[in-house]
Amino acid sequence: MLVEICIDSLESAIAAQDGGAGRVELCEALHVGGLTPHAELIRAVRAALKLQLFTMIRPRAGNFVYDDSEFAQMQRDIELAKSLGCDGVVLGILTAQDEIDIERTRALVELARPIEVTFHRAFDEARNLEEALEAVIGTGANRILTSGGESTALAGAAQLAKLNAKAAGRIQLMAGGGVRPGNVATLLRRTNLQEIHSAVTMISALKPSPWPFVRREDVIDLCRQAAEAFS
Repeated sequence: MLVEICIDSLESAIAAQDGGAGRVELCEALHVGGLTPHAELIRAVRAALKLQLFTMIRPRAGNFVYDDSEFAQMQRDIELAKSLGCDGVVLGILTAQDEIDIERTRALVELARPIEVTFHRAFDEARNLEEALEAVIGTGANRILTSGGESTALAGAAQLAKLNAKAAGRIQLMAGGGVRPGNVATLLRRTNLQEIHSAVTMISALKPSPWPFVRREDVIDLCRQAAEAFS
């Protein structure tokens, strides 16, 4: 069982590590879903953490259809993340038809190697999730962060279970979207997934970044509840 905590500050990174998380996803601007963090923040978090550090690769807020200049920026940001010692990157590209942009995503996955790649919740905006699953598998990405196409992972639990069965071990699925200590055990029992993603605190689109610090106690509670789901 792996717990990934979404963070946007050094303080939250340390709280996630001290609380027992196995990985953090570092972003800026969580109130818009997360953007690529700046180099100074990546360096500071990398220096402070022993656990896995993934960074968001998203050049702007809004949709996930990117022009050539934005795609080039994503390539530069992946190279930077690798040079700063990140263990993985988190990204997602769609076509104007709401399908996975296989060609561009594969290019980014290959550029990122040998570090890992998570395809983020742009996946949930694809018009057909089963087709999208096969497309992401075809890009070579390591995992998909998804809520099963619903507003929360718990609401999408049935779809998550279905997608996980269809994936059949070819890619890791990670549940994200409203995952909290109070619902994580139910979510895991319904889906049988092995990875979860949480911001721990409630997120509001009206709240400016940086987000309130992640609390160590909340991470401990989340990890404990997740572990007990399989006990």
